Amino acid sequence: MKILHRALTIVAVVLSMAAGFYGNGEAQERVKLDYSSVDTSNAVWYAAQEGGFFKKHGLDSQLIYIPSTTTAVASIIAGDVSVGNASGGGVASANVGGASLVMVACFLNTLPYELVVQESIKTAEDLKGKSIGISRVGSASDVAARVLIKGLGLEPVKDVPILQVGGAPERAGAFRSGRIAGFPSPPGVIQLAQGMSPRILISTADFQKRFEFPYICATTTKPYLTARRETVKRIVMGLIESTAFFKTHKEESKKIIAKYSRQNNPAYLESSYAAVAKLYDRVPLVTREGTEIQIKDALARKPNATMRFEDVADDSIVRELEKSGFIDKLYK
Repeated sequence: MKILHRALTIVAVVLSMAAGFYGNGEAQERVKLDYSSVDTSNAVWYAAQEGGFFKKHGLDSQLIYIPSTTTAVASIIAGDVSVGNASGGGVASANVGGASLVMVACFLNTLPYELVVQESIKTAEDLKGKSIGISRVGSASDVAARVLIKGLGLEPVKDVPILQVGGAPERAGAFRSGRIAGFPSPPGVIQLAQGMSPRILISTADFQKRFEFPYICATTTKPYLTARRETVKRIVMGLIESTAFFKTHKEESKKIIAKYSRQNNPAYLESSYAAVAKLYDRVPLVTREGTEIQIKDALARKPNATMRFEDVADDSIVRELEKSGFIDKLYK
């Protein structure tokens, strides 16, 4: 009887802990996560933090701002961040260099970018020979610049030089001073231009076919995914729930965007929300087509290397959640 009583006591304690874990919101596991930009494309991350969706799934999350994919990738590799935001281009490049990263879910599988240029540039021919500014080589803004330049029928670097000038403030400064003729920008940013007369020369939204690109992706290392799969699953669940909230709660989401971007410009909040809300995928699978393009580009820089889609992506957690009905329930 004593043995039975002791066993029942242990079971009661475990059940009590489990109830506390998910029921009262008390954190049971601390995780460090990152988002790489304050623009609306990254809202799935900070809306998850603001809305308490990580906490709901038993996580005491510390969300850190790490600008640009290249810097975020380095932090994930170093273990400073458990799971973070990274684009497919950055992940493929890192893995070709010997890293062991894997994208587990991609919430935005295209590049929502516009090419903002000086008012005097009205055609592709006008842009020829003039420089475009990006944050860092290998970053999403770098990929976007090359895609948009090609969309104009021009050759990146050869026809239009690409300069690494830094983050959004640095690019705005370089644009204002005339050092660069334009820069790739997330939707809505042009609404914030003051003291300038910019115009949009081309947008990825203008493309007849969606440009497939794993852009906003929850990324971790393969060893972490293997050892802490349940933790990664709960992070993905929080992000999926955040996506559903963002897509269905416009005004609340705009307030969160305003807080993180530190912008209250109504035109910016409206246009950036509208552009991104429709692009977020309900089921955040990793786009194979877009990833394979990034793999091909990465391998071109290291001819003797080999890499497959399965080497950089594992969205089995998303498939499990879709099959279980978890995602459908969020939209009902």
